[in-house]
Amino acid sequence: MTGVHVVLPGDVDDPARTSGGNVYDRRVCDELATDLDVHELPVPGTWPHPDHAARAELARALAAVPDGGPVLLDGLVACAVPDVVAAQADRLRLTVLVHLPLGDEAGLDPETAAELTGRERATLHSAAAVVATSPWAARRIADVHGVSAHVATPGVDPGPVTPAGDGSRLISVGSVTPTKGHDLLVEALALVVGLDWTCRIVGPLVRDPDHVAVLRATIARRHLDDRVQLTGPEADVTWTGADLLVLPSRTETYAMVVTEALAHGIPVLAADVGGVADTLGRAADGSVPGLLVPPGNAAALAAALRRWLDDADLRETARRSALARRAELDGWEVTARCLAKVLL
Repeated sequence: MTGVHVVLPGDVDDPARTSGGNVYDRRVCDELATDLDVHELPVPGTWPHPDHAARAELARALAAVPDGGPVLLDGLVACAVPDVVAAQADRLRLTVLVHLPLGDEAGLDPETAAELTGRERATLHSAAAVVATSPWAARRIADVHGVSAHVATPGVDPGPVTPAGDGSRLISVGSVTPTKGHDLLVEALALVVGLDWTCRIVGPLVRDPDHVAVLRATIARRHLDDRVQLTGPEADVTWTGADLLVLPSRTETYAMVVTEALAHGIPVLAADVGGVADTLGRAADGSVPGLLVPPGNAAALAAALRRWLDDADLRETARRSALARRAELDGWEVTARCLAKVLL
């Protein structure tokens, strides 16, 4: 059986640190393993800001791969250390998987963003191939780094249709970090406090504790403690009892949670940023399974929430569209086939 080595963040299977990138890595490794001999190489470290020990561990892992072996490297790890990657580029067939360009992470100061972008550019130019997780990300990589990238969009598992409710049950899923914009969501919810709604924020609380503390303080200051719940991560997100996914992200290359919601027939209200509009898509009749708003704008988000909560016809139309999109979604086996074509 053909073998492939996959370099992963050390926390890839840590339930407290669930992320779209980690889920993507785990699912494609499992799918690739149905036809290939997959050797996983998880590398602990505070990627993309590794210490000396993390760099040394990555160097040892790559040095142990036999000559000519195909290697898929998660970009969160590889793109921070171009010197380590370049040292093996002539000996191995290296493919770098970019979930989100390092310099595009929300909250970075300009100097740090520029440094990470420079490191990433050097890494990608040394690789034999680059894979992006969305067409938008591929365009972004070409614009920023002058590198062509293959595309392997995330798959999604089919799920049971969530029974329709009255629209008041909101859910937002993602790591609680500045990138995901939950602070904007709380400010928007404070502007529609007179309407009937509850909101669950589901996702890891450990990636940016300072941001989580500020978010909790904002919830308390806005007197929303009894209506906004931070659940932490859920091994399997409880879509039952949700009427609308709200995704106020400041940046997204794909937004896997959008297709996860659609797989349950749940419409989406999202910031129109990065690849989100492509992921949300349109039903065959041209309808959009939800609403898109400008990013970084709590007032626009609040206005869309008000529309959703006040307009039963809008909710019904969006739900029909979500159910239609549900039938069009690809599974993870399609993602794995796209990657295998690049790796082998």
